Amino acid sequence: MAPLLQVHELSSGYRKVPVVHDISLTVGARETVCVLGANGAGKTTLVNVISGLLRPDGGTIRFQAVDVTHQSIHDRIKAGIARSFQLVNLFDQLTCADNVALTIFSREGKTQRLMTLAERDRPVLDEALELLRQFGLEPKAPMAAAGLSQGERKLLDVAVAYALRPRLLFLDEPTSGVSTREKAPIMDIITSIVRSGKVTAVIIEHDMDVVFTYSDRIVVMHEGKILADGTPEEIRRNEQVTTTLLGTSAPR
Repeated sequence: MAPLLQVHELSSGYRKVPVVHDISLTVGARETVCVLGANGAGKTTLVNVISGLLRPDGGTIRFQAVDVTHQSIHDRIKAGIARSFQLVNLFDQLTCADNVALTIFSREGKTQRLMTLAERDRPVLDEALELLRQFGLEPKAPMAAAGLSQGERKLLDVAVAYALRPRLLFLDEPTSGVSTREKAPIMDIITSIVRSGKVTAVIIEHDMDVVFTYSDRIVVMHEGKILADGTPEEIRRNEQVTTTLLGTSAPR
């Protein structure tokens, strides 16, 4: 069976300054892959290119065996690629239910109704409430998104992306900016949902505990290239990784 995602010799940069260099990577269906690396390693740029926010300078991207290298963001979303962002991108003055409903309207092609309140479309509202329930946010459904805690905002942002019904979901730093005690509950919810929904997840993360606890596979990036690719145990034992990212101490 062909991988869900195949990236071959992908390169991209800003203002002719290369950020990712000749990256080749495959992701299988239903994997949870963490992309690990220091700030500036090229993690977010890689995801931006694959999801269509940036154009590649070279290489190819195949999703479900189809070349999507030059497809628009909209076409990639239709194909089944979605993402959340490190800096949460929500409509703060709308309710949590309406934030999710807007995505459902867009997914269903109900563009003329994008600014219609969800309560006027019962099937959309029911789906939005069910998604909020899965993410532990149903009690917050009538609340404006601006009133959520940072951890709740992170969960709502992922719920909005998940409402697109993706096959491949990119999560950019889903635990950044939240307290240490919130990280495990957030990741428990997210990974449970994506696995039960048979969704492939690629998570950009720098928190070692998150990476080694929740990933099936870890891809380590350094200076725009892939330094290592393997299971958590393989990465834990990789001396090049521990020397480059962790000094002399391997994660425990």
